[in-house]
Amino acid sequence: MKNTVLITGCSSGFGKLAAKKFQSEGWNVIATMRSPEKEAELNKLDNVLVTALDVTSNESVKNAVSVGLERFGRIDALINNAGYGGHSFLEQFTEEQIYAMFETNVFGVMRVCREVLPYMRKQKSGTVINVTSMAGYMGLTLTSTYSASKWAVEGLTESMAMEYKPFGIKVKAVAPGAFGTNFVSASDNNFEGGDEEIRESSEKIGAHFLTVVEQMQNQSGKVADPQEVAEKIFECVITDAPVHNIVGADAEMLKTMMDSMPRQQFIDTLEDLLLPKN
Repeated sequence: MKNTVLITGCSSGFGKLAAKKFQSEGWNVIATMRSPEKEAELNKLDNVLVTALDVTSNESVKNAVSVGLERFGRIDALINNAGYGGHSFLEQFTEEQIYAMFETNVFGVMRVCREVLPYMRKQKSGTVINVTSMAGYMGLTLTSTYSASKWAVEGLTESMAMEYKPFGIKVKAVAPGAFGTNFVSASDNNFEGGDEEIRESSEKIGAHFLTVVEQMQNQSGKVADPQEVAEKIFECVITDAPVHNIVGADAEMLKTMMDSMPRQQFIDTLEDLLLPKN
């Protein structure tokens, strides 16, 4: 029987690339997204089931898992990829926006895990990959809410790895860097929130932040390719990779810096790097 993977957030980006990767490696793929009726590519591939899944809805999660099991009979790997970013000062986000981000990035991951894990326990095997971010390793300016959500998932992953090892289930995190995905400009930013002082500051820091990210990617000498993330996810499923995994030249550069000095010195270095000089 072929192995089967369930992936959330397959409408674009890392999720769609991961779905293609697993399919090309001979896996059955349950490719989930909020609006499967809009998908025109994955549903043309053999052994791929495109189905609806909204990670903020218990009913939607239960239905997607049920449909996937009915089609393929088992789930050998779960890739929690669905999520989104947001870059602004803490006070620029509304309370509703903060709750919404945690609902998707944290509680959504928990919700899908809680539905799939009982089936993996019955199989006495399985792998869970939680896609996080380098923002889950370090606090960066304009990422307070987003970083908090990703730190939460890194901690969740580490704890789950211990909890579920006795059941034959592996739990790991994959933390991508920026990957040319319009890190600051394309996320759920709220630079227009707050008073005039904080609006001006966030716009200025946001522009500088984006320049620094581009410079770091250029210094690495590598073109940031999102396919690297899909490859890393697959690698973490089929090998004895560690619990925490980073991917991307900029992420590797930051992790090397972080490991080479005391934490406060690293924070001071980041401040010098990310905050405009005037």
